Amino acid sequence: MIATANPYDEEDAGFKALTAEEAKQLRLKNPSMSPWGVVAGQLLAGVLAAFAAWGLTGLGNVGWSVAYGALAVVMPSALMAYGLTSSALSRLTAGYAQATFAGFLFWEGVKVLSVVAMLWAANRIVPDLNWLGLLAGLILVLKVYWFGFWIQTRRANLNG
Repeated sequence: MIATANPYDEEDAGFKALTAEEAKQLRLKNPSMSPWGVVAGQLLAGVLAAFAAWGLTGLGNVGWSVAYGALAVVMPSALMAYGLTSSALSRLTAGYAQATFAGFLFWEGVKVLSVVAMLWAANRIVPDLNWLGLLAGLILVLKVYWFGFWIQTRRANLNG
């Protein structure tokens, strides 16, 4: 029988296990962002945008339209955050990479369908809907993800 090298050997793969202190420093340098923090940031941005739109235009329907556009992002995002962090499905699939990924795809589908349903119902829910205001609120709140990413990279650069 011929002996072969183990392909998962640490030396062969160039993999170096981190010490506890190195792992701690890595986590401090690259903190994770909670999905609930993103949802809270989106909600704050939506509320501020709605009040700004109302104040700048003096029209209540524009403020409500911006608020509904923001809610069309915040509510499905909160539903997805719940599904990925707190639902029975997330607890059941914890530790299984493929099942966790399938759960992510499921909740992403629920989120997309929720957004579509909310946008479809917008004209019935918001009296005298301003579509441009709705679109502005939706886009602004969607960009909160990028703002959160920017803040996280700035923190990492300041700590490193």
